[in-house]
Amino acid sequence: MKPALCIVMPVLDEGERLLKALRGLQPLRQRGVRVVVVDGGSKDNTLQVARDHADLALVAPCGRAAQMNAGAAACPAQVLLFLHADTQLPDNADALVQRATLARHGWGRFDVHIDSPALKLRVVSGAMNLRSRWTGIATGDQGMFVRHELFTEVGGFPDIPLMEDIALSTALKKLGPPACLRQHITTSARRWERHGVWRTVWLMWCLRAAYFFGADPARLATAYGYQPRQS
Repeated sequence: MKPALCIVMPVLDEGERLLKALRGLQPLRQRGVRVVVVDGGSKDNTLQVARDHADLALVAPCGRAAQMNAGAAACPAQVLLFLHADTQLPDNADALVQRATLARHGWGRFDVHIDSPALKLRVVSGAMNLRSRWTGIATGDQGMFVRHELFTEVGGFPDIPLMEDIALSTALKKLGPPACLRQHITTSARRWERHGVWRTVWLMWCLRAAYFFGADPARLATAYGYQPRQS
């Protein structure tokens, strides 16, 4: 029988964090949710942790788009939910997603909460959620979900090294507006704390603006700090 929901998690060198993330998903697995972890070539114990605590562990070419497409292809669920390893779902995420995708919305995302008491990061969280409502664009931090047939119809994530979530949202918007769930998904503050809150916000806005005006995603990925995929 086809599972109602499959969580696809792309990972790279996330061993210790992944263990905590997958343990947090066990209640959902007990209710029939399938969890697929797609490794991009980790050098630590990530793949072994995935094999021990997920329904399926795969290896795919490094890059979130390629990894998430591989996970989606391996799980013929009715609905796909793409989740980062540093992000936690609400306890009733399965029911929330089912209600949203059975209604007029075939895709959507959660509101995001950045896991920090810092006021400036609360402001960033609120701005992200408001921007998403205005634009109809979801990002990977928000736990994007989509009915499998819609994901297939738009061709999945384009195989680009950055902005794959923006590109998928843009394609899905042509089929209908997203469900913007007010229940919070909680994501790690590590990116903002490592590089500085306002510096990170400014960089992301600059990269998105450049992408909008046609910049090469590979160059944007390098500016963001990603290493290019080795062929």
